[in-house]
Amino acid sequence: MTRYLITGAAGMLGHDLQRALADRDVTARSRAELDITDPAAVDAAVAGHDVVINSAAYTKVDDAETDEATASAVNATGPALLAEAAVRHGAKLVTISTDYVFDGNGTAPYPEDAPTDPLNAYGRTKADGEARVRRIAPDSSYVVRTAWIYGADGPNFAATMLRLAATHDTVSVVTDQVGQPTWTGDLAHRIVELLDADAPAGIYHGTNSGQGSWYDFTRAIFAENGLDPERVLPTDSAAFVRPAPRPAYSVLGHDGWSRAGLTPMRDWREALHAATAAGVFSA
Repeated sequence: MTRYLITGAAGMLGHDLQRALADRDVTARSRAELDITDPAAVDAAVAGHDVVINSAAYTKVDDAETDEATASAVNATGPALLAEAAVRHGAKLVTISTDYVFDGNGTAPYPEDAPTDPLNAYGRTKADGEARVRRIAPDSSYVVRTAWIYGADGPNFAATMLRLAATHDTVSVVTDQVGQPTWTGDLAHRIVELLDADAPAGIYHGTNSGQGSWYDFTRAIFAENGLDPERVLPTDSAAFVRPAPRPAYSVLGHDGWSRAGLTPMRDWREALHAATAAGVFSA
């Protein structure tokens, strides 16, 4: 029987991975239970497992601008330690990365092999983590890049918009950042499918299909939850200046799935409808 280790298990994806693997032999470790920057702890945790899925991450994008060392420890050193331990113990490793490894200046979906060129410290640390993992475990590691994730078990954009809707007549949301809203429930199942298919090691883009702006996403969130989407007003990024620049275009291509014999993940609007029906946004 395949034995799985999930790191970062207390987050949105970590919880959904546990649900997707509910009928299997799983060890789930939260950040409090496993510090992936501790070499001895990592080696002890990986021992006895066949698959390691690393969903632990430093995701405070703006804070990383002034604390890149901490972000790097979690996003680059940690995955490297997991890769080294996985190689020692003969395990496969899946580590989660991000659209922020790209500069966002593209006009067509980024292929999996596109050169990385991050705009901010967070993106730099994630790109470094990717490179280290693929260098250490080229034949037994998967880098799964995702973006704009939402789920039932953690803070996320969709939950924030619904919270604002309860206290504001209108919300203003940017139209000039385009990407792929992705339900962690879909992503978790796709990661399991990737492993079950014994897909070739490499980089995969784990996002729902299609594309939309944050404005489009918010209008869809409102509509799915019985709210008037006309309450969502368009604006641009100049109205929300933050320490870390965000990529304007974060659409990821999905050719890797076809090469592995899998279909791309469903359209983001279908996923949002299914997530709403599943009670992801229930109080």
